[in-house]
Amino acid sequence: MTDEMANLYTAFVARCANPDKTFIKTQDGRRIRYREAFDLAGQIANVLKGNGVKPLDRVAVQVEKSAEALILYLACLRVGAIYLPLNTAYTLSELDYLIGDAEPRVVVCRPASHDAIQLLMARLPGSSVLTLGTQGSGSLMEAARTASTKIDAAPCGPDDVAAILYTSGTTGRSKGAMLTHRNLYSNAATLADAWRFTADDVLLHALPLFHTHGLFVATNIVLMAGASMILLPKFDPVVIREKLPQATVMMGVPTFYTRLLQEDWLDAKTVAHMRLFVSGSAPLLADTHREWSERTGHAILERYGMTETNMITSNPYSGSRIPGTVGAALPGIEVIVTAPQTGVPLPHGDVGMVEVRGPNVFKGYWRMPEKTEAELRSNGFFITGDLGKLDDNGVLSIVGRGKDLVITGGYNVYPKEVETQIDEIDGVIESAVIGVPHPDFGEGVTAIVVKAASCNLNENAIVQVLDSRLAKFKLPKRIIFVDELPRNTMGKVLKEALRAQYKSIYTG
Repeated sequence: MTDEMANLYTAFVARCANPDKTFIKTQDGRRIRYREAFDLAGQIANVLKGNGVKPLDRVAVQVEKSAEALILYLACLRVGAIYLPLNTAYTLSELDYLIGDAEPRVVVCRPASHDAIQLLMARLPGSSVLTLGTQGSGSLMEAARTASTKIDAAPCGPDDVAAILYTSGTTGRSKGAMLTHRNLYSNAATLADAWRFTADDVLLHALPLFHTHGLFVATNIVLMAGASMILLPKFDPVVIREKLPQATVMMGVPTFYTRLLQEDWLDAKTVAHMRLFVSGSAPLLADTHREWSERTGHAILERYGMTETNMITSNPYSGSRIPGTVGAALPGIEVIVTAPQTGVPLPHGDVGMVEVRGPNVFKGYWRMPEKTEAELRSNGFFITGDLGKLDDNGVLSIVGRGKDLVITGGYNVYPKEVETQIDEIDGVIESAVIGVPHPDFGEGVTAIVVKAASCNLNENAIVQVLDSRLAKFKLPKRIIFVDELPRNTMGKVLKEALRAQYKSIYTG
């Protein structure tokens, strides 16, 4: 990345060899060429600028997936704003904290959410709320239609922040990971090369746009290669079958593959034209990997990354893709395994803390210098919180997590946040939230609850209370009532014992 193209938007434009090529195909058959996408990005950028957005201002976005939503991301880059995608499942209570923390200049939300978001933004003088619907409706697009397509890309430095993605915190307080233009450019360029993307590729895109997988892996790679994508609102096996013949690559979370394996139509013939299947965001079971290979003749390429680092490792494009491993470090990235207590590197084969260093590693946590210092070493290595081991060929296997993070359907859930909400319910004495194997979601959020003897609470009652307080993916899939939680001599709840006890509740 040269200083002249330090703005990621400028780099994307430079990588586009044919502006008349189709960039986005929508589910309903609409086609948007690169030239049209860049023009619309200019119009939206002018609308943002007209609403007071300056370089490094935050633009928070909570909208349904659409072509216009994706182009809004490009517009934010073009005007030099910090793009802040928010999970569409976040409740107003969760948004209240995030908006207060990020202090965005503009929030773009669904039309139906405008009034509620406007109340949350009242604390920020000079801020604006714009709306965007799935069919190009809303005040943002209404203003964009009459705006100029011409606007110079903001002169950003490579270490300027391009996006902030919030990740759950172990204490329930979300952390904003600051990703720079260099972070995103380097990782997209590396992955496009490693996975052999060209302008001839068509990506089947069924991932959400508020997550690093769907935004910074899938979308950025397509832009880097000048390729095309089929943009689907969500994952639907029926639609996947219809659109698959038009694609060459699909990226998904393990749930995509387990659900497709339940479809009778899936066989080697139906995917013979495909070049690559990629899986990430949660561990892919070795059984799923083997069954997919047997049914289709394709070995799924599993990779490993996280919000703070983008992608770290990848199984090879050419060569053996070993079930249960996430491959070797990508070019230009260093991966080591260290002793958790000391940070001293361990020999290959020993299990320890996975640490990573490279141009992909984030700048730090937004307004959390202490947390940044605790997790980002002075030598540039980031402490991932994952436990793993390297073999003699540098291939990484993730064997567990140093924290109690639950990854369900590709989304991160920290137990403390859910436990806090459960413990506030009348009649609950205490709770422990764990993740246990789930056939569809990788892990199922599971709550172990101790309630008062006189209390009549049941599973449905607790879920109903949580439904208004937490995003859907954070809701427990099972709530189990017990007389007491197991503890060690120091009084700490033994979650490992709970995971072992309930490991089969979803799998039989």
